[in-house]
Amino acid sequence: MTKILLVEDNEMNRDMLSRRLARNGFEVVIAVNGQEGVDLALSEKPALILMDMSLPVLDGWEATRQVKANPETAGIPVIALTAHAMASDREQAMAAGCDDFDTKPVELPRLLEKIKTRLGLQE
Repeated sequence: MTKILLVEDNEMNRDMLSRRLARNGFEVVIAVNGQEGVDLALSEKPALILMDMSLPVLDGWEATRQVKANPETAGIPVIALTAHAMASDREQAMAAGCDDFDTKPVELPRLLEKIKTRLGLQE
């Protein structure tokens, strides 16, 4: 199973998204703050990270910068998840090192397409 690290502090979003990803054949590892996300990226070595940007302890931008700065985790694709849909939010996420960007509320088919593209799982 392909392992995805979901870094999300909102319990409802975390629960909904983790169950939907699991139903689509992914193993889901969960972090509830940015620091935990950085730590789990290193220990779990997921194939991909879904990173909320508004997180406690360490925000998603800084967590992504730390993941991308570490040679052991730098190659893991990071998709930013945010309720902020402005062009500047996308630019800020990409500048932090995110590989892609998606808005909340999550549209699962669109997000799955981005995940599959980043993981090279296209049919």
